[in-house]
Amino acid sequence: MNIRKTVCAAAVFGCVAAATAADEVAEAEKGEVEETPIVSAEFGLQLDSKYMTYGVVDGKDPILTPSAQLTFFDWAYVGVESIFDLTKGNGKRGDYGNRACKWTTLDAIVGLSHEFELTDGIGLSVDFNYIYEYLRRHRYHNTSGEDKDMGDTQYLNLELGLTGFWLEPTLGIERDLMADDGTYVNLELAHTFALIGDDDDPTLTFTPSIGQGFGDKHRTRGYELSADHGGVMDTTIKGEFEWAVCDHVALTAYIAYSDYWFDSKLRDGARAYNGAWGSSCDHSWNFYGGMGVTVSF
Repeated sequence: MNIRKTVCAAAVFGCVAAATAADEVAEAEKGEVEETPIVSAEFGLQLDSKYMTYGVVDGKDPILTPSAQLTFFDWAYVGVESIFDLTKGNGKRGDYGNRACKWTTLDAIVGLSHEFELTDGIGLSVDFNYIYEYLRRHRYHNTSGEDKDMGDTQYLNLELGLTGFWLEPTLGIERDLMADDGTYVNLELAHTFALIGDDDDPTLTFTPSIGQGFGDKHRTRGYELSADHGGVMDTTIKGEFEWAVCDHVALTAYIAYSDYWFDSKLRDGARAYNGAWGSSCDHSWNFYGGMGVTVSF
């Protein structure tokens, strides 16, 4: 290497070192730099007043959902969750047997999740995962009076969200690989208000949101909403509170309203699907809510 190249290389190295040192000084002035943990863990317990899927009722009584997740280097994660019915006969459709305090589904989850900074204050969150859902073996009667077997299924999910805006959009795409080979898409807009504490580190928050679901004909046919077409499915309006009890414990509570506003044929299908639980459920709309606790380490 000649002298000119040596001098140039030394200059470049010096600039990089100076920039790195400046960043370190700036971080030191802010306080101690947080290191990304190699492994973090999260445990949750959720109680919902109804078992809701795509805006229709898969269980008219409360369910309990425990979950656990391990995250590695703030990127990759593995998790598991299970749904427990809390009453006799509750669960996916009629003729379900006595499932009181018994698990009905068991999900194994593996995925990648990260938030990228696009510009100052604006971020892009990406979550991609695979789920294998195991269901307890049983037969049930569908709305056409046919006996069907409830079997396992698999899902691929992609969720994209933009953070830093007053209204933060989230796009979720779910692909069912086994049960009905259908696709469901949901677009949600939400804003979080800090009720106690500042915006950067709130103690109590309230997040109102509105979401709109879309399904192809395989998904609407799989849920017996329509035999020949997909379209605009459930509209959901929700309000959620989150209370950070301490650094490792958070409590949540929500209330939601769902209905099929935009497609009369799918609305009739939702009314019939819900009506399988009895005359008190023979409408396309539903009010429901829930509460949960999350512990993280």
